[in-house]
Amino acid sequence: MNAVLKNPVLILGAVLVLLGFIGPAVGMPLSKLTEIAIYVLYGFGVNMLVGYTGLVPFGASVFFGCATYFVAVFMINTGDNEFLALGFAVLASLVLAFLLGLLILRRRGLYFSLLTLAASQIAFEVAFKWTAVTGGENGLQNVPLSVLTTPLRLYIFTVCLAVAVVGLLWRLAHAPFGRALQALRDNEQRMSCLGYNTGHLKLVAFCLCGVVVGIAGGLLALLLQGAYADNLGWEHAGDALLMTVLGGVHQFLGPLWGAIVFITLQDRLSLLTANWWLIFAPIIMGFALASPEGIQGMVQRLIGKSRWTLTRNEIPNRPEVIAPYQPSFKGVDMNVPVLTVRNLTNRFGSLYTARNIDLDVMPCQLHSFIGPNGAGKTTFFNLLTGLLKPTEGQINFAGKEITALKPYQRVRMGLSRSFQIVSVFKNLTAFENVRIAVQRRHKLSPIQYFHDAYKIDQINARTWTLLAAVGLDQRAAEICSNLSHGEQRLLEIAISLATDAKLLLLDEPLAGLAQADRQVVGALIRRLADAHAVLLIEHDMDRVLTLSDRITVLHQGALIADGKPAEVAANPAVIDAYLGAEKEAAHEIHPMEQAKIGKPVLEVKNLTAGYAGSVIIDGVSFTVREGEAVAILGRNGVGKTTTLNSLMGSVDISGGEILLDGKDITGRKPFEINRRGLSLVPEGRRLFPNLTVLENLRLAMRPGGASLEDVYELFPKLKVLSRSRASALSGGERQMVAVARALMVPSRIILLDEPFEGLAPSVVKEVMEAVVKLRSKASLIIVEHHAESVLSIVDRAVVLVNGQVAYEGSSEALAADEALQAKLLGVVHADAA
Repeated sequence: MNAVLKNPVLILGAVLVLLGFIGPAVGMPLSKLTEIAIYVLYGFGVNMLVGYTGLVPFGASVFFGCATYFVAVFMINTGDNEFLALGFAVLASLVLAFLLGLLILRRRGLYFSLLTLAASQIAFEVAFKWTAVTGGENGLQNVPLSVLTTPLRLYIFTVCLAVAVVGLLWRLAHAPFGRALQALRDNEQRMSCLGYNTGHLKLVAFCLCGVVVGIAGGLLALLLQGAYADNLGWEHAGDALLMTVLGGVHQFLGPLWGAIVFITLQDRLSLLTANWWLIFAPIIMGFALASPEGIQGMVQRLIGKSRWTLTRNEIPNRPEVIAPYQPSFKGVDMNVPVLTVRNLTNRFGSLYTARNIDLDVMPCQLHSFIGPNGAGKTTFFNLLTGLLKPTEGQINFAGKEITALKPYQRVRMGLSRSFQIVSVFKNLTAFENVRIAVQRRHKLSPIQYFHDAYKIDQINARTWTLLAAVGLDQRAAEICSNLSHGEQRLLEIAISLATDAKLLLLDEPLAGLAQADRQVVGALIRRLADAHAVLLIEHDMDRVLTLSDRITVLHQGALIADGKPAEVAANPAVIDAYLGAEKEAAHEIHPMEQAKIGKPVLEVKNLTAGYAGSVIIDGVSFTVREGEAVAILGRNGVGKTTTLNSLMGSVDISGGEILLDGKDITGRKPFEINRRGLSLVPEGRRLFPNLTVLENLRLAMRPGGASLEDVYELFPKLKVLSRSRASALSGGERQMVAVARALMVPSRIILLDEPFEGLAPSVVKEVMEAVVKLRSKASLIIVEHHAESVLSIVDRAVVLVNGQVAYEGSSEALAADEALQAKLLGVVHADAA
């Protein structure tokens, strides 16, 4: 019963019926109430694009205004009833949306928005000048009505039709198609790499918007008994979009609240003054500034339940027994390569990122593809999956050439990948992330396209199996943006597994995972290779050598070795290019004797913080002194990155205090904290990709910070790369820029979040040496999932377990206590791995 009362379609109907009683009592005629109901429908059509698909139409009025003419012309020329006229308007709007969609959906973002506005303005000019058909500036007037001849009849019909249409939209939002739209909104590239034709999805959504808005426009023609060009003009093009934003773009009922407030204020203020926009505009601005999530978002914040309501806030019940993951084995010829690459070459100008690569990947093998940072490994994956087009060469998969195929076509043939930088659907739950991927592989009957997606048992069961396989079944209901980096990495793997591919391309699947998780995922990858071909990019050489059937080494875009793990490990060219540095990187740096520890700089006392009301860290306390380096360690999801974000003021703090040089900085804004002397080198580097290295550094430069000469002395390579765009740098080079950028600020403490993640051993050594030198300039806090790689360069360690401090003490003591490491961190030696 409670669920029924919360149904937004019933709420919509109740509100519109209630308006029918309240409106006349306060002097609002039924015609104005009908207008509200019409604009509610108009707003719902627009929000099908904005809220669900992420497309922002500035000119959805092209459908609204044209539909008024479709109905008026039909009624004038046929004299038939209004229902047939509305049906004609729906069909005409569908055709118009389809033709326009084929043209303007070729562009995204601002260009898409401007193209819709241009289409509306063209329609306005046609309607204004084509007097013989449209009546020109006088419009079409005195349209005859045959059934809806009284204001009450029209209001009742409009309300009933609006509720019915919105009910269908609510059903569609929960159907497989609607769920796919929400994933498309979050990450179009990932959807394409799951096998979805994103162009078709957007076109269907655009047509749906056109139909719903067309119904609203047709109803307006019945209300006005005419059609006028001003509904197409730019002055009114953004009305429905403004109403939707006012009510809340990410709220299903946002268009309802927005239309009521917009039209009511417009009606009342226009009675006071002809310049009513001078009053109305500040009100709209106030709403936008006070609540970016609109009216409904503001109410949610007041009652402490802020969340998106585009769909129900639930997932299917977790089954008592989850079936274990079993790859879907299909008989293949073990002697025929599943993937064949010949003479594959890719270059940007004179820069080669792939040069004459010849490679065969055999079925049911774990084939690792390794090389130093900047060797071109991820570029090679992008070429295989169609995200980049090769300059030369040929790619054959499963016996067919795929060089010219689009990404979604390659996925449908059985080629799937994960990404080096986590690529998930941030605003969906962990369950929905995986379910979307499973859904694409599941053949739905026509009727199932309109079913509740969460009631398709076969898809749900497979989703739970995949979540359990990566250890995320207990976190299934969590919004993805609230998951830790390690959990998102596990989720990325589960999404890739959902495609049941013949060939899995795994790009750094172990990056950011603690040792215990690395064992689990490593074993899972090894199991996958029993039924799939797996091509793996990974920097964890111990596991690569242990798990792989075959290893190929790439260096400077060219292959330098290929063979069994033992053969590759002994290859002198490989040792020089890659492996040799690993043996030395962790053993040559011993800075602790040189450190001079001074007075406390940072004091964290009983800090409690989290996201969206959740508690991630609880009562965390530690101190950092001048010249000291402290490591924050722990398994994935324990709150390491959250701790750093709390220090920088980007996380909600619910308890405790943070003192920097004795002054309280708790709850201050990030820019204020940074100016007081706290700098963050974030996980993932987060450079400005379209700016050069020099421009990235100069943006951060402030008096008292390091000079460019200081930075170039620390990282000589950056001087050579100073004119290169950040987007063209390797992972190691980006990390150097990120560290250098933090130095440009006069910092008391530098926070380093996973500074060695995804780096080849030789680059790790270079960055590690730079980190050691930083201690003469500032104190350091380092978050790192590899305890063994950081304990040798810090003075103390703080270990978090379930958001609380479980160990604080000497790094030397922790490094010597293997049992304690195993207990707190899940560390396993390489021989055990």
